[in-house]
Amino acid sequence: MGAKEHPKLDNVLYEAELTKLQAELVEMQEWIRSEGRRLVVIFEGRDAAGKGGAIKRIMEYLNPRVARIVALPAPTERERTEWYFQRYIEHLPAGGEIRLFDRSWYNRAGIERVMGYCTPAEYQRFLRQCPIFEQMLIEDGIMLRKYWFSVSGKEQERRFRSRLTDPMRRWKLSPTDVESLTRWEEYSRAKDEMFVHTDIPGNRWRVVEAEDKKRARLNMIADLLASVKYEHVQRPDLKLPKRPASTGYRRTERDLQHYVDDFAAKVARSGERPEKYVDPEDADRPTPDNPAAVLAPEAPVHRKRARLATRAMPPLSEGETAAEP
Repeated sequence: MGAKEHPKLDNVLYEAELTKLQAELVEMQEWIRSEGRRLVVIFEGRDAAGKGGAIKRIMEYLNPRVARIVALPAPTERERTEWYFQRYIEHLPAGGEIRLFDRSWYNRAGIERVMGYCTPAEYQRFLRQCPIFEQMLIEDGIMLRKYWFSVSGKEQERRFRSRLTDPMRRWKLSPTDVESLTRWEEYSRAKDEMFVHTDIPGNRWRVVEAEDKKRARLNMIADLLASVKYEHVQRPDLKLPKRPASTGYRRTERDLQHYVDDFAAKVARSGERPEKYVDPEDADRPTPDNPAAVLAPEAPVHRKRARLATRAMPPLSEGETAAEP
């Protein structure tokens, strides 16, 4: 079955609801911190399915000392000789912490399986051990949430093409990402087999329809909040003290210190009004309600900066090494 067709989500409504959900995320964070709980959230799915955007919105107002993103690069030579789960274990949360895994140990069931980065024996061992490993985490008190972001091939290709011309997101497109377009069915079969072994009672995958990024973000965050039975934490009533009287301190003279140039003043004097950057992947696309909508060929970045950024970015090469997607 294909993705459900929905009218475009009103941007004002989206921003308002996102702000409400982010406020609740802060409440959840405080409960986890005060109660010493541990939360692990796994983000998996197709390349360009919107995992990074969802993580960004979740983290926007959270305390980085409590909530952290785990996005590991390709394993080192030493790590390749370790037990597969070993390098992920050190990134698990302690009491009062949240960890958001932007890709996780499920790399073995996805990219490593499809691209031949692991042997068939290593893959089969992973399928046997993964449910046991995750059950150990759950039994030890870790709240584990697994989200799969689902997107169609047509929409994935549209997002890839936008990244080719968007200087702000060009870094997100690797040779491995490009090759995934030609291996769509192989990734689909790998995902289906992974679900057979790891989508089990008490530890289910939560599938996010990600054809529309904004809807996906709201749906995913709302589901996460509903899955954690947190409570409001009463915070101490803080009051700012009065500033004490001066004891004669004199501030250091400005000419004795090196100040950064007042770039903002130069911009204000120039009278230029650059257009605000808009993620082209969030731009309007043709829908049944708006068939005339089209994606701009380039993101509306200030032209001079866009040209400089484009020149500075080297083209993808065959020998370029990609981190784990």
